[in-house]
Amino acid sequence: MAAIGSQARRDRIVQLANTTGLASVEELSRLFDVTASTIRRDLAKLTTNGQLARTYGGAMALTAHPEASLRQRTGEAYEAKRDIARWAAAQVQAGESLLLDAGSTVGALAHELRTARKVTVATTGLTALQELSDVETIHVECLGGTLRPLSQGFVGPLTEAALERMTFDRVFLGTDGVSHEHGICEADLRQTRLKELMARKAEHVYVLAHAAKLGRRPFHAWATLPPGWTLVTDTSADSASVEALRAKGVEVVLAEPLEASPVPARSPDAPVTDDVAD
Repeated sequence: MAAIGSQARRDRIVQLANTTGLASVEELSRLFDVTASTIRRDLAKLTTNGQLARTYGGAMALTAHPEASLRQRTGEAYEAKRDIARWAAAQVQAGESLLLDAGSTVGALAHELRTARKVTVATTGLTALQELSDVETIHVECLGGTLRPLSQGFVGPLTEAALERMTFDRVFLGTDGVSHEHGICEADLRQTRLKELMARKAEHVYVLAHAAKLGRRPFHAWATLPPGWTLVTDTSADSASVEALRAKGVEVVLAEPLEASPVPARSPDAPVTDDVAD
């Protein structure tokens, strides 16, 4: 490409990011025939101006779908998240080591785990930490790092370094979207990289996502999971989305709602008693 002015180059970078979703320093440096340092200065200025979002090694387009905060997401699909969390908690066996992601649905799972015994829980999420911090029968490990205020989760090299020294029986991941073509979606490439690392560290991989997230692609950052992972969703899930995921080798579980225990009917001939314990 012929040399162009700095403003024209920045305008072109924004256009490319909006088209492809992601722009890397190396690719842009080659495309515009300028140094990597020049591109980094361009990206820094565009980020400061609110035109791009920085990532490791480049920048990505600002999404048309603003990322909701954890507080906003907690009240969404409450009953579905509760059903998903209960099913997930029922899979946990005594003595197991668990890895919990950040997010509202995984936070609901942490609440269900409060009655678990003799398990170890490592987590990147503040919600799980708050739920389990006072449970004496659960050993809790915090995978610290850089805190993302919106997701209330830790990301970055410190979190990844801690993961390199650990393995788990089960990992439970949250997500902003699920696609049979791409995997699971997040707002930040640091999140998707971390989820891929987490998935490689556990024998059993579960993604907890209520039905509205199936087929949803709100952002441009994706995590590809190892074969054989399990999606746990609710019974309102679209059948076409479920079958598309199963065709890709994903095990899909539809968590049933918890039904109230039936009250035994009294025989009309049974004597009436006061139901008072002796």
